[in-house]
Formats: sequence, C-alpha cells, structure tokens
Amino acid sequence: MDPMPNHSHGFSPVPGDERCGKLGLSTKTKVCLGITILGVVLVVVTTAVVRVLWPQAPKHKEWKGMGSTPHFSEIVLGRCYTYTQVLRPELRHKDCHKIGKAFMNAFLSKDPCGSTEQDYQPLMELTNQSVPCHKTVLWSKSSELAHQYTGILRDMFTLEDTLLGYIADSLTWCGDESSSEMNYESCPHWKKDCRNNTVSVFRDTIYHIQKENACGVVQVVLNGSISNTFDKSSHSCSSLSINDLKLILNRRNITFTCQDDYWPIKLLQCVKSPEHALCSSPA
Repeated sequence: MDPMPNHSHGFSPVPGDERCGKLGLSTKTKVCLGITILGVVLVVVTTAVVRVLWPQAPKHKEWKGMGSTPHFSEIVLGRCYTYTQVLRPELRHKDCHKIGKAFMNAFLSKDPCGSTEQDYQPLMELTNQSVPCHKTVLWSKSSELAHQYTGILRDMFTLEDTLLGYIADSLTWCGDESSSEMNYESCPHWKKDCRNNTVSVFRDTIYHIQKENACGVVQVVLNGSISNTFDKSSHSCSSLSINDLKLILNRRNITFTCQDDYWPIKLLQCVKSPEHALCSSPA
C-alpha cells in the first residue's frame, strides 16, 4: 500500500506559476529581475542627471589690478605670530587666529569696490596698539630709508612697525560678492576701477588711526631730492612744497621744524654709500 496515497512527490504548482520559455524562469522570478534591472537603470539615470546638474563655482569678476597675494591667510597668521611672539613679545596676548579670521571676514563675500571702514572695525579692535608719544615716524617716497631708521631705533614706529601695518605690508587682497573665496586672478585698481576698494579703504583707515593716535613730536622722513638724495643744490626745507606744509601745520597750531640732511638719517645713507663725498664729515 502506498504510504502517501494521492500525493505527488514534489510541490504542487502555484496557480499561474508558469515557466518562462526555455530559461525555465517563473513569472515571479521575472518580475523580481525586472524590478532589479529597473532599479539599476534608475540609479544610472539619476547619477547621470546629478552630474549634469552639478553647479559650477562662479567666476570672479575681472579687474585691472593685481590679484590677491598667494597664501594670503597663511602669511597673515605667520606674520602675526612673528610680530607678537618675536618682535614685540609684550603683545604676545594678542589672538592671531581671531585676527586672521577678522581680516578675512572684512572682505570675503563682499563687493571689492564697496569696502567701508566698518568692515575693518573688528580687525582694528583686535590689533589695537599704543605707540608712545614722540615715537611716531611718518614717511613719503622714502620707505626704505625710513624703515632703516626705525629698524635701528627700535622704539620708533612707522605704520609698518605696528602690528597691523606689519601684517598687511605689501600684500594685496580682495574677494567677490558672488563667492566665498579670494580672487587670486585680479583685484580692483584704485585708479582704473574704483577708489573704495578693499586695500585702499584699509590703508586709509589705518593711516587715519595712526595720525589720530600720534602725540608729542612726530618725525616725517621726506625725499628732499628725488633724483639725487645727496644733491648739494637741494634746499628741501625751503622748497615751496615744504613751505606749504609748514603753513598748513601752523594753521592747526602744530609746531613745525625742518632740518636738511638730518644726521641720523644721513648716517644710514653713508653706511650704504660710504664712498660718497658728502659722507666725509657730518656737515
């Protein structure tokens, strides 16, 4: 007697579970494979669409001036640490990371032809520095000589001998209102593009602060003879431009004195050119 009467030795076919052609795939298997293939297609299509629609970085506006100094932020940070930790350790309490961030925030993502003093105000507050009375040195067209002078007399300060002046000296920078990045290709030229550019406004701001904070005797190093500093026929203190300066200062009740060939300055020149005839004696 058959122990399993009227029963098949295999599973009964599910209704509708028909074999698929010669492959022997069931309809259910076909549906699963179809869904899987469709999913792959969707992934490929979606990926392709994302690549096509991925936004490109906006192009910076082109200007007539030189672009931002390469590695600007690194230079700012490095100069800040050099000044506060080596040159003027009395300022070691200054936070160079905050100073660097405030500098970048002053112009990034902003119109480089729309800078204002307010943009730099947080930076000015972080780099605030007191220069003692009688120790301020101003210069015009005599940068190298003026800085040689203050380099020897360490207690004298040109603008570039202050923390912020030292950090920014000879650097160029600008951003763009349509980008969060610096513009290394070009920046506004103060004559050819706009006067209120990021660098010009910065310089005007720190010049103003320097002159406002100066007290006591202020020394000014001027080039009395652009063509030849040692020219015997040069009478710089009696020149028309110097007399104009004297009148302007007198109207403001500021005492004015002028000395041709100021010996400490002349000595520096003679160190550089000792063979010059005017270096034979402190005339």
